[in-house]
Amino acid sequence: MTATPRPVEDLETADPREPADRLFRDLRTSVDGLTAREAERRLVAYGPNELTRRQGSGWLGELVRQLTHPLALLLWLAAVLAAAGGTPVLAVAIVVVILLNAGLAFVQERQAERAVEALAAYLPVLTTVVRDGVAGSVEARTLVPGDVVVLSEGNRVSADVRLVSGAVEIDNSTLTGESVPVVRSADLTDPSGGLLDAGDLVFSGTSCTAGEARGIVFATGMHTELGRIAGMSQRVTRADSPLERQVKRVAWLIAAVAIGAGLLFLLLGTTVAGLSLPEALNFAIGLLVANVPEGLLPTITLALAVGVRILARAGGVVKRLSAVETLGSTTVICTDKTGTLTQNRMHVTDVWTPSGPIPLDRSDQVTVRRLADALALCSNADADTGDPTEVALVRAAVELGTGVDAAERARRRTAQFAFDPSVRMMSTIDRELDGRGKIVHAKGAPEEILARSTHFLTAAGSQVLTDPDRAWFARTFTEFAGRGLRLIGVADRVIEPGSGPAARTEVERELTFLGVVAMLDPPRPEVADAVRRCQAAGIRLIVVTGDNGLTAAEIARQVGIATDDTAVVTGTELDRMSESDLDQLLATRRSLVFARSSPESKLRIADALRAEGHVVAMTGDGVNDAPALRRADIGVAMGASGTDVAREAATMVLTDDNFADIVTAVEAGRRVYDNVRKFIVYIFAHATPEVVPFLVYALSGGRIPLPLTVLQILAIDLGTETLPALALGREPAEPGLMDRPPRHRSDSVIDGPMLARAWGLLGGVSAVLVVGVYFWTLLAGGWRPGDPTGSGEALHHLWLQATTMTFLGIVACQIGTAFSARTQYASLRSIGVLSNRLLLWGVLFELVFAAAVVTVAPLQDLFGTAVPPLAQLSILLTFPVLVWGADETWRLIRRRRGRSAVRVARGADGPVTGAASPFSGPDARGALEVEGRTQERSTR
Repeated sequence: MTATPRPVEDLETADPREPADRLFRDLRTSVDGLTAREAERRLVAYGPNELTRRQGSGWLGELVRQLTHPLALLLWLAAVLAAAGGTPVLAVAIVVVILLNAGLAFVQERQAERAVEALAAYLPVLTTVVRDGVAGSVEARTLVPGDVVVLSEGNRVSADVRLVSGAVEIDNSTLTGESVPVVRSADLTDPSGGLLDAGDLVFSGTSCTAGEARGIVFATGMHTELGRIAGMSQRVTRADSPLERQVKRVAWLIAAVAIGAGLLFLLLGTTVAGLSLPEALNFAIGLLVANVPEGLLPTITLALAVGVRILARAGGVVKRLSAVETLGSTTVICTDKTGTLTQNRMHVTDVWTPSGPIPLDRSDQVTVRRLADALALCSNADADTGDPTEVALVRAAVELGTGVDAAERARRRTAQFAFDPSVRMMSTIDRELDGRGKIVHAKGAPEEILARSTHFLTAAGSQVLTDPDRAWFARTFTEFAGRGLRLIGVADRVIEPGSGPAARTEVERELTFLGVVAMLDPPRPEVADAVRRCQAAGIRLIVVTGDNGLTAAEIARQVGIATDDTAVVTGTELDRMSESDLDQLLATRRSLVFARSSPESKLRIADALRAEGHVVAMTGDGVNDAPALRRADIGVAMGASGTDVAREAATMVLTDDNFADIVTAVEAGRRVYDNVRKFIVYIFAHATPEVVPFLVYALSGGRIPLPLTVLQILAIDLGTETLPALALGREPAEPGLMDRPPRHRSDSVIDGPMLARAWGLLGGVSAVLVVGVYFWTLLAGGWRPGDPTGSGEALHHLWLQATTMTFLGIVACQIGTAFSARTQYASLRSIGVLSNRLLLWGVLFELVFAAAVVTVAPLQDLFGTAVPPLAQLSILLTFPVLVWGADETWRLIRRRRGRSAVRVARGADGPVTGAASPFSGPDARGALEVEGRTQERSTR
């Protein structure tokens, strides 16, 4: 009678760590595997062994959200007002900008869905499975729980499997980030520890690098560890970047100011100035247009695009424009170790023999020559190709003086016992050079090699291995391991002439211990300098890796991230911590190394740091890094050594895996943020001289004619203002940019001091000059308050000249404002007056455009201008200097206050921190520290 099939949900509850016979029972299978019919039934019940993608929101809904973004709404308003103001071309241009930005954002949202598709690449197409008692190849997608699979060297694991016979060496780096392969055997059944550390379990997406084994599938598809990570990647949402949040705030602020100014003038125009409702409405629309910076979004986009190009030249590919600015605000970088800080390439660092440590260039001793011969002959790699560990050992043999010739190695070899994970060693039998005798060469885990040795070699010759000698060697091994090094023991034995083939146990015995070779995945040479630059910039560095704690801590010390008292927290220890314990650890211990970290651990760390207000950049290259890369404010993936999964989940990809590029990205991001603030200052400064003339007209009850027309405002906002604003987006970095600590997540791109500078200082000086030159022109021409200046009146031409002077006065003040906005607290001389050539071209364009508006007859009729007397025009030459001079004086006062505060702080032996600075706002945070460093350099 055929047994009733168990429900699918019962099979899903099978415990992969229970005894093998019980697991076979629970999964209703046997060592002969499933029948083909049962496998088909389970395939229907479980579905294919594939990673599925969760359906997101519809594309139409996503597109609508982009079109109703606050800044997009503001631009829609600007388009409507432009159309109402009689400039349909402008309205169309703004609509095009809205659609382009929405389209770009829509494409970026869709990119996230490809992360799960990239995970699917880690499932092999074919796998070997036992069905109906016969082993054969099937499509990996048809595997089901209960299948018995065969794993061998070179295979990629296609499901989560419990080994039931044999042993294999597994590259777990895609799941754990650990660069060293691990041994997995059916005999390693200790149920303690984490699932990924279980000695008899292998997981989907990993690779078999040596050995052979059979196992039973206990999870497929989205139920595997790989599928769990895929599900996490889909559930993790990416929050708006700091700049995106700030742009929304700016949009609402601008909208409030524009609408408020328009309503205020509508009220004053109808009640105080005595204007008719249509006239007041027309002027209110003019005020709204004057307060809506149509070029804000394109200018931000340009500034970000400049940062993207800088990073592209440095080897960093950015998927989202806003990511450039996010890097600039980064306060913490959580960095992986393998492939990020290190070269992801094993390298021999030490050679030790019983006679002591040996330099790699030494080959004059018998002990060294014999060790080098063993490394060269007991291998299947050469100096360029093969297993990374084998390649490193062969290169060490070359450095020790033993040449590697594959043909010679093959000629001398008579037998080979491949690496066996259960005994953790390999050996070969090779002919001696004279061909008369044979030698066994062996290498593997030092403790295994030592256990099979009876003698050891010194410069004095072979000596019997005693228990005290074994204890001495074991202590040496521990010292090397404490430095995070991987050790390979080496031994040999001369075989008696004429002896025939023997079993492995007969060959690998009575060995002569030659020494150990210590290896490390070395740090990248440029990382140490990049770490110093991060620390100078106030950025905290935390190592979060799936690798061994000792190894991670040693690499962190070598590159300058860690010190001797740095805390090393394992994944198990982190799992036992409560959220408050983790928060306290992150708050009290600045230098940390998190080792053996799981995907959930990396998520917890990122979330805890973000909850403290940090802007977190997370680097990674493995599948296990994908959820954290998406959760962090910015995920940085390795392009050369990283997995497709990590690259798809990340916001930025380093094409050359160079950690130093992150520092370049931080600098570019800070420059972008500074430039965004600079052109916002520039744009906002012109609102005051544009609005004040309308208020003068309204408050005078119409006795003072309107100093500026709506079309003249449009000529300023769309003609003379645009190119200089765009040029400020290309402004070079200000001195001391990377000496400042990062700004806080809550710092606004627009703050009180910034508005005071834009509206009060720059705008106020400009408004006084502009209104003053307007009155001077009218009064010099004979006008008195209340005189009519309308069309057909005697003073009409004088009024046209006066409004033209207002228009030209604002243009002249724009030039001074542009040069003032180039720095936030440094002097203009420190960055060079002529260093931004695009700004010079922008100034030239606005002068030519303004001259055309004033002198070309059709434009005179359109904008209501007339050429003023030359004597009056000459006064405009002083306006740029006066505006810039007022701001330069203000910045000089700030710098002097900063230096005084530094001296006071040092005289009191107090810490020099940004909190003590007389400056305020995110651009000035840490300015006191910059001043302090400048003073130190001057003293030296």
